[in-house]
Amino acid sequence: MSKSACFVTQEATEGILSRVTNVCAECYTELQLGDIIHYDMQNYRYLCERCQEELCEKMNDECEIITKELDGLFG
Repeated sequence: MSKSACFVTQEATEGILSRVTNVCAECYTELQLGDIIHYDMQNYRYLCERCQEELCEKMNDECEIITKELDGLFG
């Protein structure tokens, strides 16, 4: 599940891995040449497939993370 407005999906290239990052910014899993990676347009970082999917589940159509509203002072 990919939200195109929130992420740019691409293949990990030598250039990205050597000049930008070789790990997922969320879970720090090492990215390999040829992996499908996702650039998070809101937070300017690369994510692995799993972390991107998890983040997508928490986002609305405006790429904002939805948090559960608290009913009172202590939840």
